This record gives sequence, C-alpha cells and structure tokens, in this order.
Amino acid sequence: MTGSGTAEANDISLAQLINGLLRDVEDFPQPGVRFKDITPLLADAAAFGACIDELADLPGAYEADVIAGVEARGFVVAAALARAVDAGVVPVRKAGKLPPPTLSARYDLEYGSAEIEVPTGLLEGKRVYVVDDVLATGGTLAAAIDLLSRAGATVTGVGVLVELSFLKGRARLDGHDLRALLTL
Repeated sequence: MTGSGTAEANDISLAQLINGLLRDVEDFPQPGVRFKDITPLLADAAAFGACIDELADLPGAYEADVIAGVEARGFVVAAALARAVDAGVVPVRKAGKLPPPTLSARYDLEYGSAEIEVPTGLLEGKRVYVVDDVLATGGTLAAAIDLLSRAGATVTGVGVLVELSFLKGRARLDGHDLRALLTL
C-alpha cells in the first residue's frame, strides 16, 4: 500500500480495516436482504485513502485511460481512483439518468432486475477499469462490462471494495482481472 499507511500504523490489514468499517443493514432494500453499507468506510479519510491507494497500485487501474464507476457508490470510488491514476471518469448509470445517446443493458439482481446505461461516443478505443463498492451476484458488473465493451472500450480489470463470495458473483466475471479488497 503506497498511501497513508493506515493499516500498517494500526498493525492490521487493509481487509480488517474495511471489515471494521462496514455496517450491516437488515431487510434493506427489501425484506430478507442484508445490505453492506460502506458509508462509514467512505467517511473515514485514512481508510478510504488506503483503499484508493491499493486499487491505484493495480496495473489494470494505472494503465487505464478512464475509470468507470457503477451507480451509485461506485461513482465515489471511481472519481477518487481516477484522480489517483490521472485518468478520466465515466458513470455507469441507471437507465434514464444520462442524456442521450446512450447504450443500455438489462440484468438481474439478487432481489429484482435493473437497467444501466453508458454514454456513447466517449469510450471507443479507451482502456477502462471498472469499479464498484460491493460484488454480490455479479449481475451489475457483468452488465457494465458488456456495455463498456459494446461502447468500444477495452476493460482492463475490475475492482471492488467488498466481495460477498457466498453469492458467487466472481463466476459471472470469469476472464476478467477482478480484485476485491475484502472478501466475505
């Protein structure tokens, strides 16, 4: 880790630091779902900085022209990472939130379905690193990777703060360089 050294100073790993700052929210956004809230992690400047430093050290990130952040918490990670690696940033948004023209994809979530979009005309020939907060079933990230590829980008890798391994989302991203800072 190149940044603030928070984990070393506290003699704990980055994964332990992240885990200590997660908050479980039961029955959100619907009954039966346990939501992993990263807001306390984002609010801790040293811990969030350590996460960004770790992602910035990955070749897929520092070789990217653009960092793509998946709505909505992925935007926060993408913007900070883009600044750290001197790249542009592009949002992967919920349908209807970007001005046209856009490309879109529908996908299934663990508790429903959704549609996301990316702008057209910005990504042709670009190397793009994709980030999100949590990898659950992998549907959102798989759709984002498909969309970015259809927009003409080459996806250089995928980074997430937290992977919920029991939901097996990694399998949907087979063939992509995926890095999770904490795997639960």
